[in-house]
Amino acid sequence: MDKNIKKTYFISDLHLQAAALDNNKQREIHIVKWLDSIKSDMGALFLMGDIFDFWFEYKKVVPKGSIRFLGKLAELADQGIEINYYTGNHDIWAFDYLEKEIGVNIYRKENIQLINGKKFFLAHGDGLGPFDKSYKLLKKIFTNKFLQWAFARIHPNFAFFLAHSWSKQSRLKNKELAQDYYKGDDKEWLTLFAKDYLNKEHIDYFIFGHRHVPHTVKLNDKSTYINTGDWILNFTYVVFNGEKAELKSHPLV
Repeated sequence: MDKNIKKTYFISDLHLQAAALDNNKQREIHIVKWLDSIKSDMGALFLMGDIFDFWFEYKKVVPKGSIRFLGKLAELADQGIEINYYTGNHDIWAFDYLEKEIGVNIYRKENIQLINGKKFFLAHGDGLGPFDKSYKLLKKIFTNKFLQWAFARIHPNFAFFLAHSWSKQSRLKNKELAQDYYKGDDKEWLTLFAKDYLNKEHIDYFIFGHRHVPHTVKLNDKSTYINTGDWILNFTYVVFNGEKAELKSHPLV
């Protein structure tokens, strides 16, 4: 392995400022310390969705909070580290603020990227394939331009109250995500999606978030699917050293 090659990191499902959680500041500080610990060998950072529990950009207003995290992203970008953001179902309303203010590359749908000669299929994971039908309907609503315009007419105080009230009833409440587990290759719809996609073309790595369940699945001799997990219970990430991508953890202590 060429020691001069910078590493690529993938994280997802931080759910910063989640109304259902009581340790948001602690988690944010932990994430920032982790970013500090890897910045010397990092060439690119991929934020694979649901970075914020709720995000909506008004023309002159952005969500309050997460200043340590946003400041760290700005610092990394200023140092020449490439930052790519794949929006998830919780931060689907990230528009152009992070692009203009920090220099983050925003992706609103899945795509394929070539990294050091390896093909990566990248997405948050929500709504892929013929599965997750309920979210497909919600996504059509959330991406409707008129409805986005209408929501922007609501005063931010009330809009964020509605969003946080909804979040408090989510599966984050009481850390119910601890009950999540990998359901098997024949039932996990992201695994099924990846297997089906390989009938179209070769992919070296599928990297998804969304499930909050960190796992690695060897799809065949040359293709692997890795789920990044979350930074609520698991504190996991994926690192690619130029030759191999691996799932690792940075536990909250």
